Amino acid sequence: MSLELLSNNKVHGGWHKRYSHSSSVNNCVMTFAIYLPPGVDENSKAPVVYWLSGLTCTDENFMQKAGAFKAAAELGLIIVAPDTSPRGEEVADDPTGSYDFGLGAGFYVNATQAPYAQHYQMYDYVSKELPALINEHFPTNGKQSISGHSMGGHGALVLGLRNPTTYASISAFAPISNPINCPWGQKALCGYLGEDKTAWAQYDSCELLKIVEQHACPPILVSQGLADNFLEEQLLLPNLKQAISTAGITATVDEHAGYDHSYFFISSFIDQHLAFAASALK
Repeated sequence: MSLELLSNNKVHGGWHKRYSHSSSVNNCVMTFAIYLPPGVDENSKAPVVYWLSGLTCTDENFMQKAGAFKAAAELGLIIVAPDTSPRGEEVADDPTGSYDFGLGAGFYVNATQAPYAQHYQMYDYVSKELPALINEHFPTNGKQSISGHSMGGHGALVLGLRNPTTYASISAFAPISNPINCPWGQKALCGYLGEDKTAWAQYDSCELLKIVEQHACPPILVSQGLADNFLEEQLLLPNLKQAISTAGITATVDEHAGYDHSYFFISSFIDQHLAFAASALK
């Protein structure tokens, strides 16, 4: 599978690159960004942290705002940030043009409902097609972790819990942790999967924690700002904490006073999350 280089910038001794490629899973052209730390080559391969961004974001938001390059360079981590949805004139969007469904809001699910099923296969894209592409074209050592923010935090938790042997660790900032019970999640899951709520559970971390095997679950780190405007209605952190407690798994949930939902919050604690991933990836 061929890649088209869109941009190339040296940063903290390594390289930030953006690429586009034809996606057979999403049936469109997809874009991703990658950070390659200094010293990584075919003779010195590195693990990958996949970063999943939130509603309205692209591959660019995290790379430009999170301040992750210094820590990634020091820890020897490759970071890959995919787009948050398929794109293109032929790709169906929210009929009303709303920000929380359609373009920029793929929710990391495999859509089954028309017209979205034709392109919105973000679960398979992130879990299968993109890693295969990264491993083919870049000096990876086969180890990977996953992280994300908001909608992407939901995606990281879901992919990690459903594929516990694939990822060495899972981390999330302000995740949409119980989407079957919040407005963002209900709109997305209904639109992409239909009204049968039994199909929604496979994309809900609180539901997945009910069936996760304790010994197989990767370590989890969750960070949540307590001044987050979406905390009570959309993110439902208490539900996630209860689900973790009931499951009896290894997880850390850090609550930070004064921090909101923005990249100011992410940039304040991204070093902790990358160190957490690096420790698990050793």
